[in-house]
Amino acid sequence: MQEWWRSAVIYQVYPRSFQDSTGNGVGDLAGITQRLDHIAELGVDCIWLSPICTSPQADMGYDVSDYTSVDPLFGDMAAFDDLIAGAHARGLKVIVDQVLSHTSDQHAWFKQSRLSRDNDKADWYVWADPKPDGSPPTNWHSHFGGPAWEFDPGRGQYYLHNFLASQPDLNFHNPDVVDAILDTCKFWLDRGLDGFRLDTVNYYFHDQQLRSNPPAQATPQVMATDLYGMQNNIYNKTRPENLVFLERLRALTDQYDDIMMVGEVGEMGRRSIEIMGEYTAGTERLHMSYSFAMLGPDFNAEHFRNCIEGFQSGAPDGHPYWSFSNHDVPRQVTRWGDHAVSDDAIARLACAMLMSFEGTIGIYQGEELGQTETELVFEELTDPPAIRYWPAIKGRDGCRTPMTWEGDTPNAGFSDAKPWLPVKPPQAAHAVDLQTDDGILPFYKFMIALRKNSDVLSRGKTTFISLPEPLLAFMRIHNGQCMTFIFNLSKDSQIVPLSAVAEIACGSGAAVVGDALNLDGNGFAYLSHSDGRVI
Repeated sequence: MQEWWRSAVIYQVYPRSFQDSTGNGVGDLAGITQRLDHIAELGVDCIWLSPICTSPQADMGYDVSDYTSVDPLFGDMAAFDDLIAGAHARGLKVIVDQVLSHTSDQHAWFKQSRLSRDNDKADWYVWADPKPDGSPPTNWHSHFGGPAWEFDPGRGQYYLHNFLASQPDLNFHNPDVVDAILDTCKFWLDRGLDGFRLDTVNYYFHDQQLRSNPPAQATPQVMATDLYGMQNNIYNKTRPENLVFLERLRALTDQYDDIMMVGEVGEMGRRSIEIMGEYTAGTERLHMSYSFAMLGPDFNAEHFRNCIEGFQSGAPDGHPYWSFSNHDVPRQVTRWGDHAVSDDAIARLACAMLMSFEGTIGIYQGEELGQTETELVFEELTDPPAIRYWPAIKGRDGCRTPMTWEGDTPNAGFSDAKPWLPVKPPQAAHAVDLQTDDGILPFYKFMIALRKNSDVLSRGKTTFISLPEPLLAFMRIHNGQCMTFIFNLSKDSQIVPLSAVAEIACGSGAAVVGDALNLDGNGFAYLSHSDGRVI
């Protein structure tokens, strides 16, 4: 088996915001097909599509109402087949977001389930009686504000929802639910899909005893919409039964040729790395997983080292997926702006770091342009938690605004109509056609090609080198070939003494002067050298 995914670079497409082909202001599958050459020319290996199944779009497709159809907003099954064929013709794999932990309240399963306590699907969702005082069954929180329980007067019970109240959680303790979910996955594999990105992969099972979570042991991190940090979330997610389901899902995918599954671990901090290890251990669970560990504001050498070494120690036979951005977090250039000499400098540094990491790499659309977070006003919002908690929470719309293709055309070439989210001048300035020869887009292409053509970058094992902050340094070695990577995560210049001869194979703001490496603010160097340490 080729296992193409082990050194792959995966490009996330947010279908709503990639390219509108119909003039309705919303991106679609045909639009993605029109822009496949852009993705292929980047040199990536695979496209990850955010949800395309039929949905009321209360949470932008993460509330599925039919698992085996394409939402008319994005096209139809023929458009999906065309996209798959076009991608495969260009040597690109395609995976799709599978949202299995919950459905929309408009799904036929839930509509039947809520009718009574004794119908065929009565136990397909997580239902529970109120406490004697009428309060919810547990103290669990919803990520989008308030309790994770919604009272349904028809059944006289609460149902569980980890996100919006219109996103009820499926009851994975019911074997019929598991069988039905596996059938929906088989449907897409039979259609030619190359794998899945599994949304909220550690949320499938809940504690059947409905025990309330204890308070967080560490200092809680509290946000207006997300009180998860105030609890030790041991009963509402990451239950041991999850592993059994993942093994069944892996057994299904192993019936097909070279399928890949990557799971999103909805957790922060050290625990997220531990879960990544558990979920990828051996050959019977996920092929790889990623967490939000690198998607937050932390930007220091200790943090990145802890993430990678934590995975190495926790899952020595597992495989990681590293990404700095996606559709749920502020864009990396803006998020790490306090550490930046300039937007371009931090964009190059982030790209160079990511391409040097051992494992599979993920890029979110627009990062290859050095795109920045869009500043929106309340009237422009679509994200439910932002609308509910504005202005304390700005939400996720700022990273979801449309791709910018032609800087001087209406809506930067995304659509002839008013887009579902606005295209503003700061984002249009990063359009594909405005990228210069020494711009961020050519740099991404160069770095991806370098990674793919280097055995050290694609297969080398990692050993970290202890340097003081703000310097991140490590070696990677493969078959006697060595490369050392040094990154300056600050605005200030740094000098790194060298103990052996080394050449800069790739770098920015870097120069070897005598027996030292000089790094400008946000500078970096890939050093090629013979066996042994150079710093």
